[in-house]
Amino acid sequence: MTDPTRRSALGRIASMAAGAALLPGQTPAQQSAAPPLVPFRFEDVVRRARDLGSAPYDASFPPLPEPLANLEYDAWRDIRFRPERAFLAQGGGLFRLQLFHLGFLYRRPVMINVIRDGVPTPIPYQPQLFDYGRTKIERPLPINLGFAGFRIHYALNDPRVLDELIAFLGASYFRFLGREQRYGLSARGLSLGVGASEPEEFPNFREFWVELPQPGVERITVFALLDGAAVTGAYRFDVYPAPETEIEVNVTLFPRRPIRSMGIAPLTSMFFTGENERRTGDDFRPELHDSDGLLIHSGSGEWIWRPLRNPARTSISSFSDPNLRGFGLMQRDRSFESYQDLEAFYHLRPSYWVEPIGSWGEGRVELIEIPTNAEVHDNMVAHWTPTRPIEAGQETSFAYRLKSMTAGGNLHPGGKVANSFSAPARASGSPEPADKGARRFLIDFAGGNLGFYLSDPSLVQVVASASNARITATSVVANEHTGGFRATLDVRTEPGQSTDMRAYLKSGDRALTETWTYPWIAE
Repeated sequence: MTDPTRRSALGRIASMAAGAALLPGQTPAQQSAAPPLVPFRFEDVVRRARDLGSAPYDASFPPLPEPLANLEYDAWRDIRFRPERAFLAQGGGLFRLQLFHLGFLYRRPVMINVIRDGVPTPIPYQPQLFDYGRTKIERPLPINLGFAGFRIHYALNDPRVLDELIAFLGASYFRFLGREQRYGLSARGLSLGVGASEPEEFPNFREFWVELPQPGVERITVFALLDGAAVTGAYRFDVYPAPETEIEVNVTLFPRRPIRSMGIAPLTSMFFTGENERRTGDDFRPELHDSDGLLIHSGSGEWIWRPLRNPARTSISSFSDPNLRGFGLMQRDRSFESYQDLEAFYHLRPSYWVEPIGSWGEGRVELIEIPTNAEVHDNMVAHWTPTRPIEAGQETSFAYRLKSMTAGGNLHPGGKVANSFSAPARASGSPEPADKGARRFLIDFAGGNLGFYLSDPSLVQVVASASNARITATSVVANEHTGGFRATLDVRTEPGQSTDMRAYLKSGDRALTETWTYPWIAE
């Protein structure tokens, strides 16, 4: 006997799509005289976000039925989508859509629609879509249960294999890959209150619309509706798979209340330890991080490299710019020997690079570094924050490109920071510091045109500065191991005093490298 609840729900879902083709009170004979169907567009998501933002926020959602409500991680992970049931296969398209099951941390249901010929149709929950493995589900689950999120597959590395290309799962988080990359850092739709005195907010993507691509088309479009206590929003993601996959993101936001701290194009990553901060104890792995630096392209054309840290307390670094050209959290160190990890493959983690489309106006790139005692916690956040607060009801739009890069070495032609080290300021061979109040910082610059000057290092000078501190000595020496130069700064400041240092290499009046910048607090 057919479940009447399930049958009626299926009827309602089907009528949502059918209703777009047959107007109320219209007979099939009159259908030919009806106006043509208007395809679903981004403007429809914008309208929904605007309407949603004018109503009070409803944080409630139905509780998960047993046993989903109490699933542990391993039991949830054992529920896997059946690849043969993947969506978007009609017409020989290049993409496939798979779904994530609700459970564990993912308790808020998300509605997912497929747009075909301009008509969106919601995907109903069906147990036949999943292989439950060792996880036992004794009772039938409702057809309107929803999903935790979804992922899209594409032949990224091998024409015979559909690899995971992009995944949306949890709040407004998403991750995507280029060729021969492994998941590491994440992107988000929006960040609110990161590092601020008030609690951080996590708005959610509550509904998605995935457009069925035409056969042979190597682009897929995803629309998303964001909802949160402070803001609603409409998103369009145009995803272009490639060796360095690129996403064009369009965002329209509708604040429910004034927003003082809002992060656009937020990136979230992990930095536990690196060559600039040794703290692995007895771990055999020298470095543990998904990203090792923040790269910024300023409106003036300067390229800035800020190595990441695992600080003793939460730290916020700001880089103001009236016309930002780009920023990203990068994984520059691609040597397996730096990590020695045969499971995590940190040397294959991608870098995410953000480029504004159009002017974003005055604002700043913020880097929030949060202390962590383990590699399992995301403790790095980078985003752009507008200078002016966003007022309630003020419709605000942004657009940007987001690229998943392997090395990022082609972003600018100058020399780049390859390593950052620090140690007490000792004379060569001496066990005692030359200046007990000073710290020595060593920066390896490599690439660009630096190799040209290796035959005559005297032509290369370091330009260095430090706020609230004194630079007592500098030097530049050729480094044949990197094909570049090592700059050394001895910096002295009062105990407990903080300083921000900057350094780059030049020859004559010509800058040869990007600018290294780093904060330090004297013990």
